[in-house]
Amino acid sequence: MLEHTKISSVFSKMHLQILLILLLPTLAFSINQETLYLHTIKLGFDDPNGVFSNWNLHDNSSPCNWFGVKCDLLTRSVTSIDLSNTNIAGPFPASLLCRLRNIKYISFFNNSINSTIPVRELSGCKSLVHLDLAQNLLVGSLPSSLAELPELKYLDLTGNNFTGEIPASFGGFRRLEVLGLVENLLTGAIPPEIGNISTLKQLNLSYNPFYPGRIPPEIGNLTNLEVLWLTDCGLIGEVPGTLRRLNKLINLDLALNNLYGPIPSWLTELTTVEQIELYNNSFSGEFPSNGWYNMTALRRIDVSMNHVTGSIPNELCELPLESLNLYENQLYGELPIAIANSRNLYELKLFHNSLNGSLPKDLGKFSPLVWIDVSNNEFSGEIPVNLCGNGVLEEVLMIDNSFSGGIPGSLSQCWSLLRVRLARNKFSGDVPVEFWGLPKLSLLELTDNSFSGGIAKTIAGASNLSALILSKNEFSGNIPEEIGFLENLLDFVGNDNKFSGSLPVSIVNLEKLERMDFHNNELSGKFPSGVHSLKKLNELNLANNDLSGDIPREIGSLSVLNYLDLSRNKFSGEIPVELQNLKLNQLNLSNNGLSGGIPPSYAKGRYKNSFLGNPGLCGDIGGLCDGKDEGKTAGYVWLLSLLFVLAVLVFVVGVVSIYWKYRNFKKAKRLDRSKWTLMSFHKLDFDEYEILEALDEDNLIGSGSSGKVYKVVLSNGEAAAVKKLSRSLKITDESCDIEKGNFHDDGFEAEVETLGKIRHKNIVKLWCFCTTKGCKLLVYEYMPNGSLGDLLHSSKSGLLDWPMRCKIAIDAAEGLSYLHHDCAPPIVHRDFKSNNILLDGEFGARVADFGVAKAIDVNEKGTKSMSVIAGSCGYIAPEYAYTLRVNEKSDIYSFGVVILELVTGKLPVDPEYGEKDLVRWVCATLDQKSIDHVIDPKLDSCFKDDICKVLNIGLLCTKPLPINRPSMRKVVKMLQEVGGGDQFKTASTDGKLTPYYHEDALDQGNVA
Repeated sequence: MLEHTKISSVFSKMHLQILLILLLPTLAFSINQETLYLHTIKLGFDDPNGVFSNWNLHDNSSPCNWFGVKCDLLTRSVTSIDLSNTNIAGPFPASLLCRLRNIKYISFFNNSINSTIPVRELSGCKSLVHLDLAQNLLVGSLPSSLAELPELKYLDLTGNNFTGEIPASFGGFRRLEVLGLVENLLTGAIPPEIGNISTLKQLNLSYNPFYPGRIPPEIGNLTNLEVLWLTDCGLIGEVPGTLRRLNKLINLDLALNNLYGPIPSWLTELTTVEQIELYNNSFSGEFPSNGWYNMTALRRIDVSMNHVTGSIPNELCELPLESLNLYENQLYGELPIAIANSRNLYELKLFHNSLNGSLPKDLGKFSPLVWIDVSNNEFSGEIPVNLCGNGVLEEVLMIDNSFSGGIPGSLSQCWSLLRVRLARNKFSGDVPVEFWGLPKLSLLELTDNSFSGGIAKTIAGASNLSALILSKNEFSGNIPEEIGFLENLLDFVGNDNKFSGSLPVSIVNLEKLERMDFHNNELSGKFPSGVHSLKKLNELNLANNDLSGDIPREIGSLSVLNYLDLSRNKFSGEIPVELQNLKLNQLNLSNNGLSGGIPPSYAKGRYKNSFLGNPGLCGDIGGLCDGKDEGKTAGYVWLLSLLFVLAVLVFVVGVVSIYWKYRNFKKAKRLDRSKWTLMSFHKLDFDEYEILEALDEDNLIGSGSSGKVYKVVLSNGEAAAVKKLSRSLKITDESCDIEKGNFHDDGFEAEVETLGKIRHKNIVKLWCFCTTKGCKLLVYEYMPNGSLGDLLHSSKSGLLDWPMRCKIAIDAAEGLSYLHHDCAPPIVHRDFKSNNILLDGEFGARVADFGVAKAIDVNEKGTKSMSVIAGSCGYIAPEYAYTLRVNEKSDIYSFGVVILELVTGKLPVDPEYGEKDLVRWVCATLDQKSIDHVIDPKLDSCFKDDICKVLNIGLLCTKPLPINRPSMRKVVKMLQEVGGGDQFKTASTDGKLTPYYHEDALDQGNVA
C-alpha cells in the first residue's frame, strides 16, 4: 500500500511538471500582455512624484517588481495594484485593469483620478475582491454593473463627485462586506434594496444630499452589520424598530439629520454573545471581570444634531460604551450614574441640551476618558474628583451650566490636560496652585464665575498656554512676573476682577501676545519699558484702573494694534505723536490727566469722545480747550477772518453763479442727491454729498464690468476709493471671473452691513455705502500702492524685494485666516487672487473683493454647494470646478497660487505654460529642472533658503485633494516661522506709485 502511494506521488509530480512545461508559453504570453497593459496605464496618468519611474519596458521584464504591483508567486500574474497617496491624475483605466485576469486588489485612494467609471469594462474584473477609489475626482453616476462582480467584498468610493441615485442593483452584491459612498453628490432616496446585501458589515452613506426621507426599515435585514454611518443624509422621523435586529452593531452614527422622538430603548438589545474557543490553548486563571470581552455590543453612538427628545435611558449607559455623542438635541433629565461604569468610555459629548442634575461622582474613575463636553445644559454640583482618574483627560468643557464648588485638586495632577473651559458657572474658591502650571494646557477659560485668589507663580510651568481668560471673577493680587515665561501666550484677558499692583515688567517678553484686556481692575503704576517688543499686539484695553505716568511712545511702533483703550486712568503728560503711526479702529484716552495738543491725525470730529475728560488737552476739536483768554482772542480773530472771507465770497458767487447753476443742473440729471442715503460703519467726518461731488472722469482710477472706481480726496485731507455699482451689474466671464448673475437689491444693505462689521488690519476697510434707486456707491479706505497683481506683474515689480513679498504673504494669510477662523459664521472668499490684495502706503496687504464671498453655516459641516462656479482662471481649486462645493480649502488653494506668483513673478495663467496653469507648470519644472528655473530672477539669491520654504508652503496649499491642504491658521504659523526676525527690511522706492484699482478688488456687494 505504501509503495503504491509513493508511485502515485511520483506520477503526480511528473504530471505537474509536464503541465507547467505546456503552460510556459501561455504564461509568458500572459506576463508580456500584462506588462503591456500596465505600461499603457502608466502613459494615461500625470505623475508629478515619479511613482511610475520603474514601470519600464525591457526585454524579459516582469511587472512584479514594479512599484505598487504584486503578483501570484506561482503564476507570476498580477493580483494587486496599490497606488494610494501617490498624487497621480488621470481617468480611471477600467478597460485595461480588467484585462488583468487575476486582479483581486485595486486601490487608487487619495489621488486625482477623474472622469467617469466605464460601466461595461468593469464587468471583466471577475476576480476583483477589493476596490478603493476614495478621495478622488470621479464624476457621473454610480455604475450599476459593480454589483455584478461576484467576488467583490470591499467597495469604497468616498470623497468623489458621483451624482444621481444609488442604483437599486446594488442590492445584488453577493459577498460585499464594506460599502463606502461618503461625501458625494448622491440624491434620491436610500434604496430599500440595500437591505438585501446580507453579507454587509459596514455601510457608510454619510454626507450626501439625499432627498428627505426615513431610514429604510429594510436596513434591519443586515444582521451582519457592525458599522452603520448615515450622518447628514436628510433623514427624518423616528428610528425604525427593525434596526433592533442589528445585534452585531458596534458603531451607530445618525448625526446631523432631522430625526425626532426619544432615544430608542431597544438600542440596549443590540448585543450578542460571540463564540469563545478555548481549545488547544494554554489559558489559565480566571475570566476577566469585565463581562463584555466575550460580547459584541453597541459601543459608539452618535445621534447628535437632531431633534431627539426625552431623557437618556439608564440601560443605554449600561452598554460598554466607548463614545457617546448626543449633543445639540432636546434631551432633559439627569445623566444616568451607570455611565461611570463604562470601562472603555473615552468620549462624552452632551452639549446644547437641557440636561440637569449632577455628573456621576465616579465619572472618569474607571474609564480612559479623554474628552468631555457638557456645555450649555443645566447641570449643577461639583466637578467629579476622579474625572482624570486614568491620566489621559485632554479636554474639559462645562460652559454655561450651574456647576459650583472649586476645581478639584486631583485635576492639578492631570498632566494630559490641553483645554479647560469652565465659563459662566457658579464656581468659587482659589484655583489650586499646581493647576496653574499644567505643562500641556493650551486654553484656560474661567470667565464669569466667582473664583478668587491670585495667579500663582507656578504659571511659569504652563509653557504651552496660548489663551488665559479669567474675566469677570474675583481674582486679586499682583499679576506675577512669571507670566513672562509663557512665550506662546496669544490671549491674556482678566477684565472685571480685582487685580492690583503694577503691570509685570516681564509682560514685554510675550512677543506673540495678540490681545491683552485688563479693564476694570485696580492696577497701578507705570507702563513697563520695552512695549515695542509686543509686535503682534492687536488689542490693548487697560481702561478703568489706576495706571499713571506717561503713555509710552513705543506704543506707536505696534503696527498691528487696532484697539487701544486707556481711558479712566491717571495718565499724564502729552499724547505721544507716534500714535499717529497706528491704524486704529478704536481709540479711547478719555478721563485721564493728559495735557498739550492732540496729534494732527486725531484732531478730527470723529475722535472727539476719545479725549474727553482731559482738562489740559486742547485742539481743534470743539469742547476740549479749557476756556483761556487766548482762546477767546483767537476766536475773535477767526470771526473777523470769516467775515472778510464771506465778503470775498459774495463777489465770487456773483461772478460764477451762472456756471454753478449750469453745473448743478447737469449733475441733477445724473444724480438726484436728495434721494441718496448713507450707511456708515465707522466714524465719518464727511457726508454723501462730498463723495458725489467728486465722481467725475478726472478722478477715475479703474473700471471694469461691474463698475468704476474713483479716487476721492476728502476735505479732511484723507483719500477714499469709491466704487460705483449700477443696477444692471452683471458679472461676465470675459476675464474668467465666471460667476454669472444679476445684481440684487434685496438684502444688499444687510449683507454690506455684515461686511462693515469686520475689523481686521488685513481686511480692506469699508467706510460706508451710499445708495439710491439706480446706483450704489461703496466707499473704502484708499490703498496708495494699488493691487499686488498689478504691481507684481508690471515693470515696477522690482520694487517688491523678497522681504516685502514675504510680509505681503503673511499679511494676506492673516486676513484670510481671520475670515475662516474668527468670523462667526466663517466666511469663504471664493475669489482670492493677487488682484484682490491691496497694498497701503507701507505695502501692508489688505484682502479685498467680497463680491462672491459666502458665509458657511457650521451646521453645514463647513461645506456649501453653489449653483455656479465663482473665481478666476488659475486660482480655482480642482474640486470646486467639479463639485461646486465650497469651503475654506478652496480659498487655501487660491492662496497657494498667490504664493507661487510671489515666488515666480509669473501670472497664474500664461500661454508659455501651454495647457497648464502656474501650479502645474511649477510642479513640472521642479520635476525636470532645479528650483532656480522657478524663482523670480528679480529676487536676491541671498534669500534662496527662505524662498524655497515659502515655495513649499505654496505647493502644500495647492495639493489636489482638499484634505491634504493645511488650515489657514497653520499656513500663517508656517509663514511666520519663515518670516520671523528682522528680515522685513523693504526695498527703497523712488517716489510713490500711482495705483490702478481692479474693480474686482472693491466689489463687496454680494457677501452673505
